[in-house]
Amino acid sequence: MRLNINKRHIMDAEAPNKSTAIINGLSSNVLNWDDVRYSWAYPKYKRMLSNFWTPFEISMSSDIQQFPKLSDAEKDAFLKIIGLLALLDSIQSDYAGKVADYLTDSSLNALMIMLAQQEVIHNHSYSYVLSSIVDKAKQDEVFDYWRTEPTLRKRNDFVTEGYRAFAEEPSVDNFLKSIIYDVILEGLFFYSGFAFFYNLARNQKMVATSTMINYINRDEQIHVDLFVKIFKEVLAEYPEYDTPELKAFAQDTFRRAGELEIEWGRTIIGDKIDGIAMADLEQYIKFYANVRCSQMGFGKEAFPDAPHKNPLRWIKAYEDVDSGKTDFFEQKPRQYTKTGIDNGFDDL
Repeated sequence: MRLNINKRHIMDAEAPNKSTAIINGLSSNVLNWDDVRYSWAYPKYKRMLSNFWTPFEISMSSDIQQFPKLSDAEKDAFLKIIGLLALLDSIQSDYAGKVADYLTDSSLNALMIMLAQQEVIHNHSYSYVLSSIVDKAKQDEVFDYWRTEPTLRKRNDFVTEGYRAFAEEPSVDNFLKSIIYDVILEGLFFYSGFAFFYNLARNQKMVATSTMINYINRDEQIHVDLFVKIFKEVLAEYPEYDTPELKAFAQDTFRRAGELEIEWGRTIIGDKIDGIAMADLEQYIKFYANVRCSQMGFGKEAFPDAPHKNPLRWIKAYEDVDSGKTDFFEQKPRQYTKTGIDNGFDDL
């Protein structure tokens, strides 16, 4: 099946404000939050607004003093993971813009623009961290790791190739498959890196950087949920695409993604980092691969032998922030929305 997707009109005076479909529909493109097709769009908009933050809010003074005291393995992992995250969020900003062009509904287009802005803030945070702790030459080296690290290049190519098919041939089939890759990027490929930074934080190391990572983690969970909703809406409007072949593709893609993330974890963390056993990290990655596959409606079949509960139980505290309280990193009081079971997916 190769039904193409048409770009949204900038303005259509003959169409209603409320879109007639998620893609290939009609809409004036006038955004009235009280007259949108999807009831969940406005709550998602408010949630994304409530999570707004900037790197300037976080003092790097303690991290500047601590970075030279990290072990060589910790320094290497720290810089290479920052380089990885910078590449992934750069890709994501571009992908969100491309998706926005094809969403008929003006409210979903607006959410994509907000998502892209958050990815830009994430990228800024990586520059902000690096400019605080290393010189310009080292910063440039970190931002080029994606070119020089073979394991990193392989996993990045995996996602970018999945995105490229949609960018070059915007069909319903390629759009659905690109969302699977998106959920992998935002909901799986970040997670060994998150675990590394949270492990530093629980040992009172690089707490400022880990605070930013926590905010990024929370944003990415919202992004995953948004794309899952879009994915399911497309399937609801185009049920002929909800096939056994799509399910098999999703399960196989999550399996291959999990294997690539495990390979990256062995390369960058292995058993070199105190506090993270590679065997536990491997189970953590398999667990999240199943979580994301199940979240999209394809069951827990990416890794049938994976645990049904998060094997890194200590990490839950670092993924949760109490609304209206000083967070666990003791940075400052924040009015951020709490990450809970509905968007943290700690258990299957």
